[in-house]
Amino acid sequence: MTKQPALFVSHGSPMIVIDDSPARTFLEGLTGQLDAQPDAIVLLSAHHDEPVATITGAAFPETIHDFGGFPEALYRMRYPAPGDPELARRISDLLEGAGIANRVDPLRGFDHGAWTPLMLAWPGADVPVVQLSINSQQSPDYHYRLGLALAPLREENILIIGSGAMTHNLRAFFRGGLARDAPVEGWVADFLGWLDERLVSGDTAATLELVDQAPYGHDNHPTPEHILPLFAALGAGGAAAKATKLHASVDHGVLAMDAWRFD
Repeated sequence: MTKQPALFVSHGSPMIVIDDSPARTFLEGLTGQLDAQPDAIVLLSAHHDEPVATITGAAFPETIHDFGGFPEALYRMRYPAPGDPELARRISDLLEGAGIANRVDPLRGFDHGAWTPLMLAWPGADVPVVQLSINSQQSPDYHYRLGLALAPLREENILIIGSGAMTHNLRAFFRGGLARDAPVEGWVADFLGWLDERLVSGDTAATLELVDQAPYGHDNHPTPEHILPLFAALGAGGAAAKATKLHASVDHGVLAMDAWRFD
């Protein structure tokens, strides 16, 4: 059976499914980065944030439009991929075995951190998807351990994706009024350069401390929710995962849309 990698992708604004951008083009070709079509996808999104690890257990999850002020076309979009209640129970067992408290939610659907990248990569919505929540009150190490617990699923041809943002300072974005193709701000470039070096060198300990240790860590992530899926993907790649950068682009000079593969 094919062994899938773990991925981290930056999902950006919901407008990614409408507007042309390098990140959109990358996501549209994401399946070309894989060795085989996965039998299922487990996705951790920055927008599914719960105090206890929560797994979507619906057979047919709804599409959640968890945003406001966007074009009406976005609110009409649906991503009808099936869920997988059996896989949800398998995830629950793996987390339980790792000592991580969890619950299965039989009702929750796909938030935009899940369905926007999936709609671009798997427009046919023909691969079952289960979401697992992050917990923004927990540490990067907790999310790394969450990923480690999921790692055995990769042996079963199940793809694990963390969906967040490599940088996510919306205050700087709204303050700057920068064009989409504006030059990358220095404080963003310094952060990305530091992180690239740690990921490629396999320095997991430093990576888990990136918000505190990386230059301008808190400027690039004033709140942690969009970087936490990275730590889960890193853990899901395995304890000695090799990190490979799949994509790099920056929108409006401050919003990095990088993507990585771990295996």
